Amino acid sequence: MGGDAAVKARTVFGLLRLAAAVVCLVALIHRLAWGLASHTIASQNFFAYLTNQSNIAFVVLLSIAGVIALRTARDPRWLTGALALVLTWTITAGLVFAILVWQAGLRGIRIDVPWSDQVLHFWLPAVTVAAWALAPGHRSVPWRVVPITLAYPVLWGVFTMVRGPMIGWYPYYFLDPRQVSGPLEFVVSSSIALGTFAVVACALVLISRMPLPRRRGGEEDAAQGPAPDALAARERVTQR
Repeated sequence: MGGDAAVKARTVFGLLRLAAAVVCLVALIHRLAWGLASHTIASQNFFAYLTNQSNIAFVVLLSIAGVIALRTARDPRWLTGALALVLTWTITAGLVFAILVWQAGLRGIRIDVPWSDQVLHFWLPAVTVAAWALAPGHRSVPWRVVPITLAYPVLWGVFTMVRGPMIGWYPYYFLDPRQVSGPLEFVVSSSIALGTFAVVACALVLISRMPLPRRRGGEEDAAQGPAPDALAARERVTQR
């Protein structure tokens, strides 16, 4: 029964991952269509946002993770690390977005937040973190993921700062020299953003290492070897 329950759990999580990938893709398409219709974004700039780039990676990775969950009993170690990386980027993007909306409200600036933004920035990352941490067959994340996490936002930031003066546009105000008080504010804001990436990555590493009963039981079962029923079935196959 234990083996059947584990297979069913992996199947459920595999289907949930595929469903989340579909929801994320639909939200991305709606956000692009909404932005074009409201003239709040140019089509060539849609893919310049860190949020949108990380969510595109999210769709691809969740699709792969869903198929793997349907086919194998445990996630490969690289998949666990990759999910931690992408989740760090999407969660941090959501936190930054929430702060920007909050600051705009304090300044009396109106920012419309369609349902797709809410899904991409808040709901999907939160639900996926919970599912990722509780998924059967999930592995712990190594600490080396934390510095690796910072590579992407740093490269993205360098590209953005080179592209910005060429087209006169920046995806976030604190990157625009025309909207900050000077180099000090730019450095402080960028440092806070990178620090947030690091804190979120550390939190995900710690969550992945929580001694959940289900995970501990799964590791003990793995250490003890296959169940008697599985051994008997394997012996029958060998005799044939």
